[in-house]
Amino acid sequence: MAKEEKYLLVDERVVPDIFKKVLEAKKYLATGKAKNSSEAVRLANISRSAFYKYKDRVMEYNSSSSNSIVTFYLTMEDIPGVLSSVINHLAEYGANILTINQNIPSDGVAAVTVSIRMTDVTLEEEQLIQRLRTLKGVVRVSKVS
Repeated sequence: MAKEEKYLLVDERVVPDIFKKVLEAKKYLATGKAKNSSEAVRLANISRSAFYKYKDRVMEYNSSSSNSIVTFYLTMEDIPGVLSSVINHLAEYGANILTINQNIPSDGVAAVTVSIRMTDVTLEEEQLIQRLRTLKGVVRVSKVS
């Protein structure tokens, strides 16, 4: 019988420094600041063996960012620049866009879902929705989640 995996959520102040260094090395790789694991471990000042031992076992958890993801459903006219305008407005108000999915237009409109992280948004959700509704070419905006 396979042993069931068990996870712990631990305050970062009490974990060994090696775990923090492994996360640092993983971030170097993910952001492209390191071209490979050898460079990442050198930048993080850890051994390759420690990196490989923990890289698949140590992950960062941020409860505030996971609770602040919102998905909007928009219907937009099929005219150039509408989606670009929506994206620019979201960025202007501090939204971090996570995903965009646009369907092929039908009957002159396209359905779009946009997921954003609201952590740094300078408006309340409803205010943001109202601002998006005023954009030229935006037919409808609603919150999905």
